[in-house]
Amino acid sequence: LQTAALSSTYMATRPAQGTQALRKLSAVVAPARCVRPVMAKLNANRSFAKMARSHGSRAFELRRGQAMPCQAAATTSAPATSEFIEATGADVRVRFAPSPTGNLHVGGARTALFNWLYARRMGGKFILRIEDTDLERSTKASEDALMRDLKWLGLDYDEGPDKPGDVGPYRQSERTHIYKDYADKLVASGAAYPCFCTDAELAAMKAEQEEDKLPPKYAGKWNTASAGEVKEMMDKGVPYVYRFRVPVNEIITIDDLVRGEVSWNTDTLGDFVLIRSNGMPVYNFCVAIDDATMKITHVLRAEEHLPNTLRQMLVYKALGFDIPRFGHMSLILAPDKSKLSKRHGASSVGDFKDEGYLAPAMINYLSLLGWNDGTEQEIYSADDLKEIFSLERITKSAGVFDKVKLSWMNGQHLKAMPEEEQTAMIGLELFKAGVLKSADSAAAAEAMIALVRDSLELVVGVDEKVKPILGYPLRETMASGDADKVLADNFGEIVAAVLAAHASGDLAAAVADDTVKKWIMAQGKAMTRKGKGLFMPMRIALTGRMQGPEVPAVLSMLVTVEGEVAEGAGFANLDARMAELKAWATEAGHL
Repeated sequence: LQTAALSSTYMATRPAQGTQALRKLSAVVAPARCVRPVMAKLNANRSFAKMARSHGSRAFELRRGQAMPCQAAATTSAPATSEFIEATGADVRVRFAPSPTGNLHVGGARTALFNWLYARRMGGKFILRIEDTDLERSTKASEDALMRDLKWLGLDYDEGPDKPGDVGPYRQSERTHIYKDYADKLVASGAAYPCFCTDAELAAMKAEQEEDKLPPKYAGKWNTASAGEVKEMMDKGVPYVYRFRVPVNEIITIDDLVRGEVSWNTDTLGDFVLIRSNGMPVYNFCVAIDDATMKITHVLRAEEHLPNTLRQMLVYKALGFDIPRFGHMSLILAPDKSKLSKRHGASSVGDFKDEGYLAPAMINYLSLLGWNDGTEQEIYSADDLKEIFSLERITKSAGVFDKVKLSWMNGQHLKAMPEEEQTAMIGLELFKAGVLKSADSAAAAEAMIALVRDSLELVVGVDEKVKPILGYPLRETMASGDADKVLADNFGEIVAAVLAAHASGDLAAAVADDTVKKWIMAQGKAMTRKGKGLFMPMRIALTGRMQGPEVPAVLSMLVTVEGEVAEGAGFANLDARMAELKAWATEAGHL
């Protein structure tokens, strides 16, 4: 049988008989390890391997130097020595595990939020773990920024780098000894092995598989190497990695909390690296070890991590760890349905903070990207969300990031702020923008805010709404041509009435008594004007603009803020306005 199976000539000339011989050989020899020497030779014979694949009719599988009779895939929903964790209440432990290689993206912030909400809803623990094994890209500055952004959002964690608990350290770079210990356990149990293949050998292996139109998998000899061969290489100091020995034809299944049942066949995966030759562990190994040793009960993360779950499940199984419940949330997309990125504008939490968005608005908006409570309600506080959040309401469909909707929501939260807090925040921004002389000018700030509150969505940029009201752009308005109809309707009559009232003190008195509207109506009666024929020319004469807040409110604000407005803000008080009105009217021949 061995002679027949090893004869590539026999396989080439009589493939059916050769295949049958090999099948018989595999069936009668147990365990499969006993035929390793035979199959290692077969593996090396490319013509045999191709012929076997062509004519074997799936009678056998050639994998990692072993012949195995074809059979139905073994199906397991959980590893034999492991169980899925069922945790509720205070036993719930979730984590947010960012890499400190850049800013906290809104997708990461949404992941952190959902974990935080679930922990707070259940009375469990929210853990921050820093995954900094990418030594070239990870920076302390990025880590500090991540923690700063989480704090700004109000996502307080119970354990983390600066809040040590019983399962630390909380930076992966400080846990390498833990990973090495577990890698050694896997090697001792036969679930992992040292691999001494060079980059050139791996590249050649990949090229051969591509040529044969096979999926890229590790097919080197170190899966079946003897202890003596391994020792010889180690004694020579040859660099090596640790590879995980992937079981053959096994079905791994999870009941995803968002996506339902998800399964993989292990034959889609080759033996993967656990620890690199420089001693640093790879992502999937770290994550599995960390989640298990930190007693994480629920892994809630973005759907892009779903393919990683197979490798992590295999590590859990091999080490006998209990398995957390997985929930993979859909990605956040840009309005064009592509993945949200910097090219779409602000995409990090820090960017939105700098643009003037409020943390409560960000929390509210992010909570609705992939979750809802089944009602039409849109405005929630963080306390509201902690009471109603549930994993069952996380949706499979991707959330589309709409900055217009976020801005509207920010305006709603801004309006809902206590007036004193709102005034202090916007007053500070007006001071920074060079509108107010002092950040403590509360009365002046409130007078300005009152005129723009209904249209205000962001704190940053409030000066752009206030400055036009403080100024008196009469000449620009007239030069634009927009007021031509007003000019043609005997605008000089309005100018004369306004200037006369200012000279007599009647206008100032009306402002002081809050009777400006009454005064305007009286002027209209005297001139037999009403409606737009009265109020539009009065608006232009008193504010220099054709639109804006109510004229009485603008004139009242001018009195309140006088003396508090910074130089360069373009402020024009009532006297300055009337002087400009008179000068323009004289030049234009309206007086």
